Amino acid sequence: MDKPIIAISIGDLNGVAPEIALRAHSQIREFCTPLYFTNYEMIEQAAQLLNIPIPSDFDIEYIGGSFTIRPGKVSRESGEYSFRSFQKGVEFTSAGITHALVTLPISKEAWQRAGIPYRGHTDYLRHRFGREIIMVLGVPQLWIALYTDHIPLRKVPKKIRTGRLTEFLTRLYPLFGSERISVLGLNPHAGDGGVLGDEEKKISKAIKRANKGIGKKVFRGPLVPDSAFAPHIREREHHYVALYHDQGLIPLKTLYFHEAINVSLGLPIIRSSPDHGTAFDIAYKKGFSINTTSYINAVNYAVRRALL
Repeated sequence: MDKPIIAISIGDLNGVAPEIALRAHSQIREFCTPLYFTNYEMIEQAAQLLNIPIPSDFDIEYIGGSFTIRPGKVSRESGEYSFRSFQKGVEFTSAGITHALVTLPISKEAWQRAGIPYRGHTDYLRHRFGREIIMVLGVPQLWIALYTDHIPLRKVPKKIRTGRLTEFLTRLYPLFGSERISVLGLNPHAGDGGVLGDEEKKISKAIKRANKGIGKKVFRGPLVPDSAFAPHIREREHHYVALYHDQGLIPLKTLYFHEAINVSLGLPIIRSSPDHGTAFDIAYKKGFSINTTSYINAVNYAVRRALL
Protein backbone atom coordinates (compact mmCIF):
# COMPACT_ATOMS: atom_id res chain seq x y z
CA MET A 1 0.00 0.00 0.00
CA ASP A 2 1.34 3.43 -0.95
CA LYS A 3 -0.54 6.10 1.02
CA PRO A 4 -3.60 4.77 2.83
CA ILE A 5 -6.88 6.55 2.16
CA ILE A 6 -8.24 7.76 5.50
CA ALA A 7 -11.92 8.67 5.88
CA ILE A 8 -12.32 11.82 7.98
CA SER A 9 -15.81 12.39 9.36
CA ILE A 10 -16.12 16.15 9.71
CA GLY A 11 -17.54 16.27 13.23
CA ASP A 12 -19.68 19.11 14.57
CA LEU A 13 -19.21 22.10 12.28
CA ASN A 14 -20.17 24.51 15.08
CA GLY A 15 -17.08 23.39 17.01
CA VAL A 16 -13.33 23.23 16.35
CA ALA A 17 -13.47 20.24 13.97
CA PRO A 18 -13.33 22.17 10.66
CA GLU A 19 -10.44 24.33 11.88
CA ILE A 20 -8.50 21.24 12.93
CA ALA A 21 -9.13 19.60 9.54
CA LEU A 22 -8.06 22.67 7.57
CA ARG A 23 -5.00 23.52 9.65
CA ALA A 24 -3.64 19.96 9.83
CA HIS A 25 -4.37 18.99 6.23
CA SER A 26 -0.95 19.70 4.76
CA GLN A 27 0.76 17.76 7.54
CA ILE A 28 -1.35 14.60 7.34
CA ARG A 29 -1.29 14.76 3.52
CA GLU A 30 2.39 13.84 3.73
CA PHE A 31 1.63 10.33 4.99
CA CYS A 32 -1.95 9.57 3.90
CA THR A 33 -4.69 10.55 1.47
CA PRO A 34 -7.45 12.10 3.59
CA LEU A 35 -11.03 12.01 2.30
CA TYR A 36 -13.33 14.46 4.11
CA PHE A 37 -17.00 13.64 4.45
CA THR A 38 -18.72 16.99 4.02
CA ASN A 39 -19.53 19.27 1.06
CA TYR A 40 -17.91 22.36 -0.42
CA GLU A 41 -20.68 24.70 0.68
CA MET A 42 -20.22 23.81 4.34
CA ILE A 43 -16.41 23.73 4.32
CA GLU A 44 -16.31 27.06 2.46
CA GLN A 45 -18.62 28.58 5.05
CA ALA A 46 -16.33 27.36 7.84
CA ALA A 47 -13.19 28.51 6.02
CA GLN A 48 -14.61 32.01 5.53
CA LEU A 49 -15.53 32.30 9.22
CA LEU A 50 -12.02 31.14 10.13
CA ASN A 51 -10.28 33.16 7.42
CA ILE A 52 -8.38 30.03 6.38
CA PRO A 53 -7.94 29.05 2.70
CA ILE A 54 -9.16 25.65 1.58
CA PRO A 55 -6.20 23.62 0.25
CA SER A 56 -6.44 22.73 -3.44
CA ASP A 57 -6.09 19.00 -2.64
CA PHE A 58 -8.78 18.98 0.07
CA ASP A 59 -10.71 15.99 -1.32
CA ILE A 60 -14.36 15.75 -0.34
CA GLU A 61 -16.89 12.94 -0.39
CA TYR A 62 -20.24 14.67 -0.71
CA ILE A 63 -22.61 14.78 2.25
CA GLY A 64 -25.85 16.46 1.28
CA GLY A 65 -27.52 19.25 3.17
CA SER A 66 -26.51 22.67 4.41
CA PHE A 67 -27.19 24.94 7.36
CA THR A 68 -25.84 28.13 8.85
CA ILE A 69 -22.87 27.47 11.10
CA ARG A 70 -23.45 28.89 14.58
CA PRO A 71 -20.03 29.05 16.23
CA GLY A 72 -19.96 27.46 19.66
CA LYS A 73 -23.65 26.52 19.68
CA VAL A 74 -25.35 23.18 20.11
CA SER A 75 -27.82 22.70 17.29
CA ARG A 76 -30.00 20.01 15.82
CA GLU A 77 -28.73 20.76 12.31
CA SER A 78 -25.07 20.34 13.20
CA GLY A 79 -25.85 17.16 15.12
CA GLU A 80 -27.71 15.61 12.20
CA TYR A 81 -25.01 16.60 9.72
CA SER A 82 -22.15 15.24 11.85
CA PHE A 83 -23.99 11.94 12.23
CA ARG A 84 -24.50 11.56 8.48
CA SER A 85 -20.83 12.38 7.86
CA PHE A 86 -19.78 9.75 10.41
CA GLN A 87 -22.24 7.15 9.14
CA LYS A 88 -21.02 7.45 5.55
CA GLY A 89 -17.40 7.31 6.71
CA VAL A 90 -18.18 4.05 8.48
CA GLU A 91 -19.76 2.60 5.34
CA PHE A 92 -16.84 3.61 3.10
CA THR A 93 -14.35 2.06 5.51
CA SER A 94 -16.42 -1.06 6.00
CA ALA A 95 -16.59 -1.50 2.22
CA GLY A 96 -12.82 -1.08 1.87
CA ILE A 97 -13.06 2.14 -0.15
CA THR A 98 -11.11 3.84 2.63
CA HIS A 99 -8.56 2.01 4.75
CA ALA A 100 -9.40 3.52 8.14
CA LEU A 101 -11.71 6.05 9.75
CA VAL A 102 -10.77 9.05 11.88
CA THR A 103 -13.69 10.79 13.56
CA LEU A 104 -13.54 14.47 14.44
CA PRO A 105 -15.41 15.55 17.62
CA ILE A 106 -19.20 15.54 17.74
CA SER A 107 -21.63 16.91 20.31
CA LYS A 108 -23.67 14.19 22.01
CA GLU A 109 -26.26 16.79 22.97
CA ALA A 110 -26.58 17.87 19.33
CA TRP A 111 -27.11 14.23 18.32
CA GLN A 112 -29.81 13.99 20.96
CA ARG A 113 -31.52 17.14 19.67
CA ALA A 114 -31.47 15.65 16.17
CA GLY A 115 -33.23 12.54 17.44
CA ILE A 116 -30.25 10.25 16.83
CA PRO A 117 -30.70 7.19 19.10
CA TYR A 118 -27.01 6.76 19.96
CA ARG A 119 -24.96 8.37 22.72
CA GLY A 120 -21.95 8.84 20.45
CA HIS A 121 -19.56 7.22 17.99
CA THR A 122 -18.85 4.11 20.08
CA ASP A 123 -22.50 3.44 20.82
CA TYR A 124 -23.36 3.58 17.10
CA LEU A 125 -20.43 1.33 16.18
CA ARG A 126 -21.56 -1.29 18.70
CA HIS A 127 -25.00 -1.26 17.10
CA ARG A 128 -23.75 -1.17 13.51
CA PHE A 129 -21.36 -4.10 13.83
CA GLY A 130 -23.11 -6.02 16.60
CA ARG A 131 -19.93 -6.28 18.62
CA GLU A 132 -18.75 -5.38 22.09
CA ILE A 133 -16.20 -2.66 21.43
CA ILE A 134 -13.51 -1.71 23.90
CA MET A 135 -12.74 2.00 24.18
CA VAL A 136 -9.04 2.63 24.65
CA LEU A 137 -7.43 6.03 25.10
CA GLY A 138 -3.85 7.10 25.44
CA VAL A 139 -0.39 7.61 24.07
CA PRO A 140 2.45 5.09 23.64
CA GLN A 141 3.61 5.77 27.22
CA LEU A 142 0.17 5.22 28.76
CA TRP A 143 -2.81 3.29 27.37
CA ILE A 144 -6.07 2.99 29.29
CA ALA A 145 -8.88 0.57 28.43
CA LEU A 146 -12.31 1.46 29.83
CA TYR A 147 -14.36 -1.36 31.34
CA THR A 148 -17.39 0.96 31.31
CA ASP A 149 -17.43 4.17 29.31
CA HIS A 150 -20.36 6.54 28.78
CA ILE A 151 -22.71 5.50 31.56
CA PRO A 152 -23.80 7.35 34.71
CA LEU A 153 -21.41 6.87 37.61
CA ARG A 154 -24.17 5.47 39.84
CA LYS A 155 -24.52 2.50 37.48
CA VAL A 156 -20.85 1.49 37.55
CA PRO A 157 -20.86 -0.65 40.76
CA LYS A 158 -23.71 -2.76 39.36
CA LYS A 159 -21.53 -3.55 36.32
CA ILE A 160 -18.74 -4.97 38.51
CA ARG A 161 -19.56 -8.65 38.18
CA THR A 162 -16.88 -11.34 38.20
CA GLY A 163 -18.08 -13.14 35.08
CA ARG A 164 -18.58 -9.98 33.05
CA LEU A 165 -15.19 -8.55 34.03
CA THR A 166 -13.45 -11.88 33.36
CA GLU A 167 -14.92 -11.91 29.86
CA PHE A 168 -13.84 -8.30 29.29
CA LEU A 169 -10.24 -8.96 30.38
CA THR A 170 -10.02 -12.12 28.30
CA ARG A 171 -11.29 -10.27 25.24
CA LEU A 172 -8.97 -7.31 25.87
CA TYR A 173 -5.72 -9.29 26.15
CA PRO A 174 -5.13 -10.16 22.45
CA LEU A 175 -6.20 -6.66 21.37
CA PHE A 176 -4.24 -4.53 23.83
CA GLY A 177 -0.72 -5.54 22.78
CA SER A 178 0.78 -5.99 26.24
CA GLU A 179 1.86 -8.87 28.47
CA ARG A 180 1.46 -6.74 31.61
CA ILE A 181 -1.85 -4.99 32.28
CA SER A 182 -2.83 -3.30 35.56
CA VAL A 183 -6.45 -3.32 36.69
CA LEU A 184 -7.63 -0.51 38.96
CA GLY A 185 -9.82 -0.99 42.00
CA LEU A 186 -13.19 0.74 42.20
CA ASN A 187 -13.16 2.13 45.74
CA PRO A 188 -10.74 4.42 47.61
CA HIS A 189 -7.73 2.40 48.82
CA ALA A 190 -9.04 -0.45 46.61
CA GLY A 191 -11.67 -1.13 49.27
CA ASP A 192 -9.14 -1.27 52.15
CA GLY A 193 -9.82 -4.94 52.82
CA GLY A 194 -13.58 -4.51 52.54
CA VAL A 195 -13.85 -1.52 54.88
CA LEU A 196 -14.63 0.88 52.00
CA GLY A 197 -16.45 -1.53 49.69
CA ASP A 198 -16.33 -5.13 48.57
CA GLU A 199 -16.26 -4.81 44.76
CA GLU A 200 -12.53 -5.50 44.82
CA LYS A 201 -13.25 -9.12 45.81
CA LYS A 202 -15.05 -9.59 42.50
CA ILE A 203 -12.27 -7.77 40.63
CA SER A 204 -9.62 -10.02 42.19
CA LYS A 205 -11.56 -13.15 41.21
CA ALA A 206 -11.94 -11.86 37.65
CA ILE A 207 -8.20 -11.17 37.38
CA LYS A 208 -7.35 -14.68 38.62
CA ARG A 209 -9.84 -16.32 36.26
CA ALA A 210 -8.67 -14.28 33.25
CA ASN A 211 -5.03 -15.11 33.93
CA LYS A 212 -5.88 -18.79 34.35
CA GLY A 213 -7.79 -18.81 31.08
CA ILE A 214 -4.94 -17.09 29.25
CA GLY A 215 -2.41 -19.43 30.83
CA LYS A 216 -0.10 -16.79 32.23
CA LYS A 217 -0.10 -13.84 34.62
CA VAL A 218 -0.96 -10.88 32.40
CA PHE A 219 -3.36 -8.95 34.62
CA ARG A 220 -2.43 -7.65 38.07
CA GLY A 221 -4.38 -5.78 40.70
CA PRO A 222 -6.70 -4.42 41.78
CA LEU A 223 -4.43 -1.39 42.20
CA VAL A 224 -5.22 1.47 44.55
CA PRO A 225 -6.63 4.05 42.09
CA ASP A 226 -5.20 7.19 43.72
CA SER A 227 -1.60 5.97 43.51
CA ALA A 228 -1.69 3.76 40.41
CA PHE A 229 -0.42 6.56 38.18
CA ALA A 230 2.42 7.75 40.41
CA PRO A 231 5.64 8.42 38.43
CA HIS A 232 7.58 5.47 39.86
CA ILE A 233 4.71 3.11 38.94
CA ARG A 234 4.29 4.49 35.43
CA GLU A 235 7.96 3.71 34.80
CA ARG A 236 6.98 0.04 34.54
CA GLU A 237 3.20 0.15 33.96
CA HIS A 238 1.99 1.37 30.56
CA HIS A 239 -1.33 -0.46 30.11
CA TYR A 240 -4.25 -0.06 32.53
CA VAL A 241 -7.88 -1.05 32.85
CA ALA A 242 -10.04 1.67 34.39
CA LEU A 243 -13.45 0.67 35.68
CA TYR A 244 -15.18 3.88 34.68
CA HIS A 245 -14.64 6.81 32.35
CA ASP A 246 -13.25 9.55 34.58
CA GLN A 247 -11.12 7.15 36.65
CA GLY A 248 -8.95 6.63 33.58
CA LEU A 249 -9.41 9.90 31.74
CA ILE A 250 -8.53 12.31 34.55
CA PRO A 251 -4.92 11.07 34.94
CA LEU A 252 -4.51 10.60 31.19
CA LYS A 253 -5.66 14.10 30.30
CA THR A 254 -3.70 15.64 33.15
CA LEU A 255 -0.53 14.07 31.78
CA TYR A 256 -1.16 14.06 28.02
CA PHE A 257 -4.06 16.40 27.29
CA HIS A 258 -2.96 17.44 23.80
CA GLU A 259 -1.37 14.15 22.71
CA ALA A 260 -3.82 11.40 23.66
CA ILE A 261 -6.10 9.66 21.18
CA ASN A 262 -9.19 7.45 21.32
CA VAL A 263 -9.26 4.08 19.52
CA SER A 264 -11.95 1.40 19.21
CA LEU A 265 -10.73 -2.17 19.68
CA GLY A 266 -12.71 -5.19 18.53
CA LEU A 267 -14.07 -3.69 15.30
CA PRO A 268 -13.70 -5.11 11.78
CA ILE A 269 -12.54 -1.61 10.75
CA ILE A 270 -9.83 0.71 12.05
CA ARG A 271 -11.24 3.71 13.89
CA SER A 272 -9.46 6.41 15.89
CA SER A 273 -10.20 9.95 16.96
CA PRO A 274 -8.77 12.88 18.90
CA ASP A 275 -9.26 12.56 22.63
CA HIS A 276 -11.08 15.86 23.05
CA GLY A 277 -14.46 17.35 22.36
CA THR A 278 -15.95 20.10 20.24
CA ALA A 279 -14.43 22.93 22.35
CA PHE A 280 -17.45 25.15 21.70
CA ASP A 281 -16.00 27.74 24.09
CA ILE A 282 -13.13 28.58 21.71
CA ALA A 283 -14.54 27.56 18.33
CA TYR A 284 -14.06 30.25 15.62
CA LYS A 285 -12.74 32.73 18.20
CA LYS A 286 -9.78 34.92 17.36
CA GLY A 287 -6.86 34.82 19.74
CA PHE A 288 -7.25 31.12 20.60
CA SER A 289 -4.70 28.65 19.33
CA ILE A 290 -6.24 25.34 18.24
CA ASN A 291 -3.95 22.42 19.02
CA THR A 292 -4.03 19.74 16.31
CA THR A 293 -1.62 17.27 17.95
CA SER A 294 -4.25 14.78 19.13
CA TYR A 295 -5.87 14.72 15.68
CA ILE A 296 -2.54 14.23 13.90
CA ASN A 297 -1.68 11.43 16.34
CA ALA A 298 -5.05 9.80 15.65
CA VAL A 299 -4.42 9.90 11.90
CA ASN A 300 -0.91 8.53 12.44
CA TYR A 301 -2.31 5.64 14.45
CA ALA A 302 -4.89 4.86 11.74
CA VAL A 303 -2.19 4.91 9.03
CA ARG A 304 0.14 2.63 11.00
CA ARG A 305 -2.66 0.14 11.59
CA ALA A 306 -3.72 0.26 7.94
CA LEU A 307 -0.17 -0.54 6.83
CA LEU A 308 0.12 -3.65 9.01
